[in-house]
Amino acid sequence: MPEAVLHLSSLVGSPLVDGGGERLGRVEDVIVRLDTGDELPPVTGLKARIGGRQLFVPADRIAQLEQSAARTATTKLDLAQFERRPGEVLLRGDLLGRSVINVATARLVRVREVELVSREGTWRVAGIVPGLGAGIRRFLPRAFRAHEREHAQFVPWSETEPFVAHVPTSRLRLASRRLARLHPTQIADLVEAASHDEGEEILRAVGHDKELEADVFEELDDEHQVEFLHQRSDEEIAGVLARMQSDDAADLLLEIDQDRRIPVLNLLPPAKQLKIKRLLGYNPSTAGGLMNPDFAALPADATISDALAQLRQSELAPAQLLTLWVIDARGHLAGGVLASELLRAPDQAVVTSLIETAVPTVSPETELPEVARLMADFNLLAIPVIDGDEKPIGVVTVDDVIELLLPEEWRRRARVARG
Repeated sequence: MPEAVLHLSSLVGSPLVDGGGERLGRVEDVIVRLDTGDELPPVTGLKARIGGRQLFVPADRIAQLEQSAARTATTKLDLAQFERRPGEVLLRGDLLGRSVINVATARLVRVREVELVSREGTWRVAGIVPGLGAGIRRFLPRAFRAHEREHAQFVPWSETEPFVAHVPTSRLRLASRRLARLHPTQIADLVEAASHDEGEEILRAVGHDKELEADVFEELDDEHQVEFLHQRSDEEIAGVLARMQSDDAADLLLEIDQDRRIPVLNLLPPAKQLKIKRLLGYNPSTAGGLMNPDFAALPADATISDALAQLRQSELAPAQLLTLWVIDARGHLAGGVLASELLRAPDQAVVTSLIETAVPTVSPETELPEVARLMADFNLLAIPVIDGDEKPIGVVTVDDVIELLLPEEWRRRARVARG
């Protein structure tokens, strides 16, 4: 037997009748709880208007929900004024017409319709419909609102994440568990496409994972980085910068108010402070300003087995471990090897045996176009930056070069994340 399906727009505004069919009032909203842990949130009651009063009709007093009416199982209702209880969400008042996150597509979509389904005697939220057509139908006369399930646009509730910070008395929070399935760039796109309050809610959710929060801030554009750090304390800003890549942290430090830069810098760990201070001494459009001073280095006499052990213990991001730089006894760059090459080499071989050709290098003063040309000519994912003593001091990666070379209008990604 197929599941009974009901749309919110068909129910809201419909008559509330008793078991004998006598009209009691009108349905104004449907109440659910999102904090039960159920995949499909259960309907806990209705908000109804009876005799000029707003009343709560609990789910156990509802005999039937249908397109034309809601039927109670009794003629006696508690006539106490409706009061929202902590954790309760009103589908019409709190969800309809607002944005939710479609986690499957990493987009913000507007809720035009909410679909309810009856399972084992309990009505539940099955999902939402973002289509504009569903929104138009809400304003049609009731006789014309009936419609079949819209499979093409229907989004299952399990693939959505609603914003709930605006809900009065709500103790709910945007769940980080679903957002964690997204890449930091996708989360940053959502923040940029959202309103300020929605963006704050997303960042609070990912803030439970401090490393993920730092990754998201790295992907935000300058304007949004400043927007969402402005209200934070110096200690909180320093906490974000401390977990970011040093080059990204240096760029962000320059974006915050000038009178806060030194206090924030002084709150960072000493090693991080030193790296950022060095980076701030270079022109941002040169190799020195682009480079990351954190990179994977191997001694020239290291065996493949030693190198793999170092890789496993490294705290650097995986992208920073694609190329490992070999350093000789004098601290000079001997060359670079790919992590994939280590996996195919004999354990007792020496890493220098994998270096076939000299790797091009740049100085901190090398301009961006020359950096890009060398990386393109030699098909490099990263290029080392060496100082006047020919010792490596940082690495410029291809993603940093591409980001600066992209036209400004191509970097505006908000529309990408809005359905």
